[in-house]
Amino acid sequence: MAPRKRNARGFSFIFCCFQSNDHPEITYRLRHGSNFALQTMEPSLPMPPVEELDIMFSELVDELDLTEKHREAMFALPAEKKWQIYCSKKKEQEENKGATSWPEFYIDQLSSMAARKTLLALEKEDEEERNKTIESLKTALRTQPMSFVTRFIDLDGLTCILNFLKTMDYETTESQIHTSLIGCIKALMNNSQGRAHVLAHPQSINIIAQSLSTENIKTKVAVLEIMGAVCLVPGGHRKILEAMLYYQKFASERTRFQTLLNDLDRSTGRYRDEVNLKTAIMSFINAVLSQGAGEESLEFRVHLRYEFLMLGIQPVIDKLRSHENSTLDRHLDYFEMLRNEDELSLSKRFDTVHIDTKSATQMFDLIRKKMNHTDAYPHFMSVLQHCLLMPYKRSGNTVQYWLLLDRIVQQIVLQTDKGHDPDVTPLENFNVKNVVRMLVNENEVKQWKEQAEKMRKEHQELQVKLEKKERECEAKTQEKEDMMQTLNKMKEKLEKETSEHKIVKQQVAELSSRLHDLSNVNASSKATTTYHPWWPPTHSWSGPPPPPGPPPLGAPPIPGGPLGSSLKKKNIPQPSNPLKSFNWAKLAENKLEGTVWTQVDDGKVFKILDLEDIEKTFSAYQRQQDFFMTNNNKQKETEDDSVSSRRVKELSVIDGRRAQNCNILLSRLKLSNEEIKRAIMTMDEQEDLPKDMLEQLLKFVPEKSDVDLLEEHKHELDRMAKADRFLYEMSRISHYQQRLQSLYFKKKFAERIAEIKPKVEALTKASKEVLQSRNVRQLLEVVLAFGNYMNKGQRGNAYGFKISSLNKIADTKSSIDKNITLLHYLITILEKKYPKVMLLQEDLKNVPEAAKVNMMELEKDIGNLRSGLKNVESELDFQKSRPQERGDKFVSVVSQFITVASFSFSDVEDSLQESKELFQKAVKHFGEDAARMQPDEFFGIFDQFMQAFTEAKQENDNMQKRKEEEERRARMEAQLKEQREKERKARKARENGEEDGEFDDLVSALRSGEVFDKDLSKMKRNRKRIINQTPEPGSRERPVTKLNF
Repeated sequence: MAPRKRNARGFSFIFCCFQSNDHPEITYRLRHGSNFALQTMEPSLPMPPVEELDIMFSELVDELDLTEKHREAMFALPAEKKWQIYCSKKKEQEENKGATSWPEFYIDQLSSMAARKTLLALEKEDEEERNKTIESLKTALRTQPMSFVTRFIDLDGLTCILNFLKTMDYETTESQIHTSLIGCIKALMNNSQGRAHVLAHPQSINIIAQSLSTENIKTKVAVLEIMGAVCLVPGGHRKILEAMLYYQKFASERTRFQTLLNDLDRSTGRYRDEVNLKTAIMSFINAVLSQGAGEESLEFRVHLRYEFLMLGIQPVIDKLRSHENSTLDRHLDYFEMLRNEDELSLSKRFDTVHIDTKSATQMFDLIRKKMNHTDAYPHFMSVLQHCLLMPYKRSGNTVQYWLLLDRIVQQIVLQTDKGHDPDVTPLENFNVKNVVRMLVNENEVKQWKEQAEKMRKEHQELQVKLEKKERECEAKTQEKEDMMQTLNKMKEKLEKETSEHKIVKQQVAELSSRLHDLSNVNASSKATTTYHPWWPPTHSWSGPPPPPGPPPLGAPPIPGGPLGSSLKKKNIPQPSNPLKSFNWAKLAENKLEGTVWTQVDDGKVFKILDLEDIEKTFSAYQRQQDFFMTNNNKQKETEDDSVSSRRVKELSVIDGRRAQNCNILLSRLKLSNEEIKRAIMTMDEQEDLPKDMLEQLLKFVPEKSDVDLLEEHKHELDRMAKADRFLYEMSRISHYQQRLQSLYFKKKFAERIAEIKPKVEALTKASKEVLQSRNVRQLLEVVLAFGNYMNKGQRGNAYGFKISSLNKIADTKSSIDKNITLLHYLITILEKKYPKVMLLQEDLKNVPEAAKVNMMELEKDIGNLRSGLKNVESELDFQKSRPQERGDKFVSVVSQFITVASFSFSDVEDSLQESKELFQKAVKHFGEDAARMQPDEFFGIFDQFMQAFTEAKQENDNMQKRKEEEERRARMEAQLKEQREKERKARKARENGEEDGEFDDLVSALRSGEVFDKDLSKMKRNRKRIINQTPEPGSRERPVTKLNF
């Protein structure tokens, strides 16, 4: 909000002319009396001609130093009103004629006062007389005509005031005289000419800032109001920064603004309840941050605010909230909101939610992420490396080295393209643009680019090798960890079985002893037993003899079937070139009798078919040849034959589309056929084949038709295409497909186990949590009470309820407010009566994960692992039964893998069985049907309820905050209304007729915070919009300080 401009210079009667369309009567007040209005003054002299009157009136208006708007209003008055105003002004000047109406009088008085540097020798009356003189000067600067101010400036009156301020002793500094002198400067600046003179003076702002060292609170407030208002004046912001740098040296501060922060934090003695000083300091800080370069530059605001944050302003602001002063809170709110807006803007640059500027690790990670893969990254690393080499001695100039580096970086960030520094330049004659221009050289850049390209290629190659080695190391490490874990578990299991074996062995010995005793007792009775011939012999107890085995393969056909010799031999034409095979299943000759095939004669068909066209269409391979249009020129035909004979013919017998896809896979693998073969034979010990590549290789296993065709052309191996040669080489590996499947299963086994284990563990832990949680039991108890109380008849009087009913609590709406449900109300009751139940989510940490477990899918995964292990074991048995080739490590590697994997799988199976039992116990525990209820349904009920519970709690908190905010707003409006009433009464009761001028209005607007109203309103709207957008879980956004709106 722009400050109101009222340049009255003591003529309160003039402004009554601008308040209505009618021309009012001219009245004026006594200067040193009360608000007593005099009678209308009639001019005693006759009115001159209009032209002459305009000239006289123009001189009068120039003396008043009015704004352009008021000047136009004055000149628009009728001639009679102009003459009345002119006569009243002249009469006032005649009445005020005397020594005190001349600037020379005050300048002499100031000079003599400055000569007497101490107040100790003065009587109290003399001190009061000196203060009265300075107060009189302040009044004169406000009320006397413009000629007085001009004369005072011409006689160097400002220098006299500044010299007095600069040379006064401690007693004078703490006296009312000091405050009055600052008031004189403020009165002088209330005039446009005087303000320009003060700002143009090379030392004026510095000497005014020097007055901050006083302990006189009124003086400090006046100084801060002047300096804050100067920030709002064009060109004044930089002068204030220079003045604060000057005061840092004058007061021996470690950093700028240190004294201000100390005063802001002081809360003892006279500073305990001194809100005016704290308000003035905060208004000055806000002006420094938001004006000048801070209006547009985010970098400048962040740079300058960091100084205040390092001095500890944030905890001080939190403490100042306890004063509960509306004006002070207004300035605190503006500081907080401006900071939040700037941090949000800075975070957006790095695509993150919040940047913790207190965390060196987070800031470094963000910079590294931003710089990574850029040409500047090597220089960034160079800066870090050289920072490691900086001296770190506790004594010496270590701090100065870092200070130099800090200031260089500051100027790089803040300095404009023209070399201008918005802050006071810590390093003079340091132009960033010129320095950068000196560093750039086209030839060097070209060399750097070439070198960077070369290094980039080398880096990529090394990266590939490194990734390969990392995969190999990870695989070996994982295998080692799995092996150690398996051995430990096997050891525990073996110890357990050994102890059980000892117990069983002891029991067997006891039973054998008892059996022996019983045998001795019955020996006599067995001896007298007579053998009866009709008893079956002893050998009849054995089972029947085993059935005969199946006939061996290749046995002769059953007698009576048609023999091959009885069939007519076929005469089948032979193609000149091999053709693609028709993959059919032949019918055995001994099964032809009585079928339609006995009536078929394909020999007739051969005579009808165009065999050449068939041979051309279904040739087993395609030759890459050049076809030319023939003509009768024999020389050209000879030339064509010679060209085609020189070309290398490439042979391809597999499908073109399949060959293309195979070539793509091989190009991605970047391995030769021999390397792929070695990797498969050694079960990929060197981790050359990633899992995704193995999965693709399984799609290109040579089929039987491919193998047959490739075998026919193996003598033309050198001419084979890349894909054909690859399939041929792989087909030479015994049980290639089974090996590949075993290798793929081996690589994926740990990953599949790792996917299953968390699900099983989540199921086990979640079942234990719902069984053991007291808070769940307490919650159900409270909900049961609610239900029995609210329901009547058959629906009430319940001893329990299905847990799915928990998610129906929110369906019951309040009859008072439809936005409030029974769940909101339940949470309110729990917070008051059962606060421990609010920690329900901590009790059920694993329930959300368990709600995602589908038992059918889990058992299916276990079944796939079981069948996969069985297939690998079968292949292992086959490989053991055949002689091992050189370099074949299938048996050794897979044997070791089977040992570890079988135990791991057994462990997972046992865990799953345990989790099933626990889950069924949990389901029965809540009275549900264990046969029908699945984990995702059961735990999903709890998960859904906890989500609704959290959302309802957040809504309760938001409603409470809105309620508190509305109450606070109502209190603030009442306080504001009361404050305005007081200000109105104060203006009415003001005894002298001094009217505030333009600079006073600026100070008043800064003091009240009105100057920040526009920005504050805008930031409030932005903040409300951000608050309405609920942040995602896990976000690291800095909690925003609660603001007073």
